[in-house]
Amino acid sequence: MEISSSVQWMLAAVIFVYLVVMYAIGFVAQSKVETAEDFLVAGRQLPLSLAWMTLLATWFGAGTLLAATDEVRQVGLQAGALDPFGAGCCLLLAGLFVAGPIWRMQILTVPDLFRQKFGPAAELIASLILVPSYFGWIAAQFTALANMLELFFGIPLSAGLVIVAVVGTGYTLMGGMWSVTLTDAVQITLVLVGLIILTIVILTELGNGAASSGRTKLWKETPPEMSVIIPYQDVAAFWGWLGLFLTGALGNLPGQDLMQRIFACKSDRVAKYACYTAGGMYLLFGLMPMLLGLAANLLVPNEVNTAVLPALAHAFLHPAVAIVFVVAVLSAVLSTIDSAILSPASVLSQNIGARFLKMDLLKMNRYAVLLVAVCSLAMAFAGEDAYALLEEAYLLTMVGLFVPMMFGLYTKPRHRYAAVASMLTGIFLWGLHFVMGWETFLTPLEPLAIWPVPLSLTITGLALIVYLICEPPWKLEWVKP
Repeated sequence: MEISSSVQWMLAAVIFVYLVVMYAIGFVAQSKVETAEDFLVAGRQLPLSLAWMTLLATWFGAGTLLAATDEVRQVGLQAGALDPFGAGCCLLLAGLFVAGPIWRMQILTVPDLFRQKFGPAAELIASLILVPSYFGWIAAQFTALANMLELFFGIPLSAGLVIVAVVGTGYTLMGGMWSVTLTDAVQITLVLVGLIILTIVILTELGNGAASSGRTKLWKETPPEMSVIIPYQDVAAFWGWLGLFLTGALGNLPGQDLMQRIFACKSDRVAKYACYTAGGMYLLFGLMPMLLGLAANLLVPNEVNTAVLPALAHAFLHPAVAIVFVVAVLSAVLSTIDSAILSPASVLSQNIGARFLKMDLLKMNRYAVLLVAVCSLAMAFAGEDAYALLEEAYLLTMVGLFVPMMFGLYTKPRHRYAAVASMLTGIFLWGLHFVMGWETFLTPLEPLAIWPVPLSLTITGLALIVYLICEPPWKLEWVKP
């Protein structure tokens, strides 16, 4: 995909202005930060209008716009099991079952819940699970944006990684959650407007001037097997799809990035409705990249080695509009980066650093942001083989934290070791399969393997069994959260 020098200069100018605006917002946000609570959860003052936008912007990044779109182009709509279907439903489930009760606990991090319900040992284990689970994900975002800089400006990947890390970390350091939230509001607006424009243009191109005709043509000319969202006719494929969907829907619930935005809301009611709104918008707008992935097979079949959305924007948008769209994609990735950096940093400072260091908490949080950014940058420099494997670490939150977190919210635990035993079981089994490279549960003992239940669900189920052995169901004291 060749880009003229004039377009490059225009794009560079727009990006420069965009970054100046982002840093100006960060500077304004800095004036709102006086305490660690201001830095981590925006003083618990977010209204619904900002809360749902930062929730949506947190997850609507490179995974949705670039990776999922490319995957849909190759295998069809069923590739949306994890993202957007799983991720969108996770936000809806958070609103239904988690947002209200966990907001009322008035905590700052997910491990704070484990400390209150199960003691300091559970808090430490939960922290050690959460923090490294973000490094690979952040590294992937760094790399996605650095690849865009290489594509459009010829900037070497190594230099691009440093530029992206510095830019994404800079305004996060300035105002913490306030910076993240205010910039997220601008960024997600750009993303949604850009997606709408590109989708209309592509459907109009397909329909020879009529978007409705383009939609009809897309469905007619897309092979039937690629139009299937849930592969219910193939048992093995269905269980694989369900495993990915539930991993996205359940595995992200204990994530600090999600909960941090819930904690930042001004009331439990705002927290619930922010999750509902963000979840609905995620599912709605997440369909657009999927449609564009299918459309790319009809419009740019030869652009097989180029990311779908930039290729479509370059081919069919006016250069000025294409520049705006590229900046919108950049915004989406940056909004994910700043959120992903702040989340493990808050756990690192509040639940680990505060145990061992006598330091002002606000200052410690800023140091933690730098440390997370540096570790993630190192992971990106290590190469795809290193961080791509660590991206799988997001499963840690599902196999290790989901079960005890939900019981902590809805019961009064009698024994602190129930959560510890459940977490260690999940992490040990996940680690064993990760190191051995087993794709199914206890692969060498195939006759005993629990199949066709996917691996992550099997391990989570065993963690649940261990928890219930420690806390028998008939002795659980349920509470109204």
